[in-house]
Amino acid sequence: MTTTTDIAIVDAEAPERRRGWLDVVLDFCRRRPLGAIGAAIVVLMILVALTAPMIAPYDPLAIDFAAMLAPPSADHWLGTDAYGRDVLSRIIYGSQTALIVGFGAAFVGSTAGAVLGVGSAYFGGRVDLIVQRFMDIFISFPLIILALAMVAILGNTLPNLIIAMTAPMVPRCALVIRSSALSVREMPYVDAARAAGFSHARIILRHMLPNVMAPYLIMLTSFLGQAILLEASLSFLGLGVQEPIAAWGLMLRGAAVEFAETAPWMALFPGLAISLAVFAFNLFGDSLRDALDPKLRTG
Repeated sequence: MTTTTDIAIVDAEAPERRRGWLDVVLDFCRRRPLGAIGAAIVVLMILVALTAPMIAPYDPLAIDFAAMLAPPSADHWLGTDAYGRDVLSRIIYGSQTALIVGFGAAFVGSTAGAVLGVGSAYFGGRVDLIVQRFMDIFISFPLIILALAMVAILGNTLPNLIIAMTAPMVPRCALVIRSSALSVREMPYVDAARAAGFSHARIILRHMLPNVMAPYLIMLTSFLGQAILLEASLSFLGLGVQEPIAAWGLMLRGAAVEFAETAPWMALFPGLAISLAVFAFNLFGDSLRDALDPKLRTG
């Protein structure tokens, strides 16, 4: 029979449960202020990308030859480029391109790598040996070289760009996830699932994969910064997104050497946007690793 005291205890515990996520966030901010700053910048970047049509002062594609290479002023806060397009508006819309490509490549690459890593650890033996040798072959190529080769083969459309950036990330994530999955494979609940007759796919996806989410999240956040930087590099080399799409790397390419002295703002502000985004994701990723890895916890 439920008593008044029991009801009071449940009512007292309910706010504690509701405050659970808030307590985790506040504890993260208190223990890792740099990570909190990085997370705040990431959230701000996402908000800017989502509200770009509302906050951008000009159409990022609008050409105004009367305002070509205009310096920063009250009309154009960050100046204009060689076509008279507003640099601030193109940076705001460029955040959409950076996040779409960055999140797309990082999510697909990390997820595919996690599935491959867990599957390799689960089956072991010859399957594990073959998968890991293929991963070693792919990981031997530098990130940007493999991405350049993939873009050259597939073409430089936005979906192909995401695929090309995903390919170098898969083996790196697979190797990290496999090391964690090897210990999970020996857990009693995995043996119980095998004894119950569950399929290999169900054991991998429902019993093993959820237990390697900590390294998965760490790899995902670390890949986000790399993907944004890689997208900017490919666009700068002419193998990323193409005009007239607003992209930070493409803006740097447009601010070529001939404008370095006459219009330095064309390269300065997109470069700052790229640096800030990569810096924020790296800060947040490192702090998240420290928070999720038991060996790195300070208390």
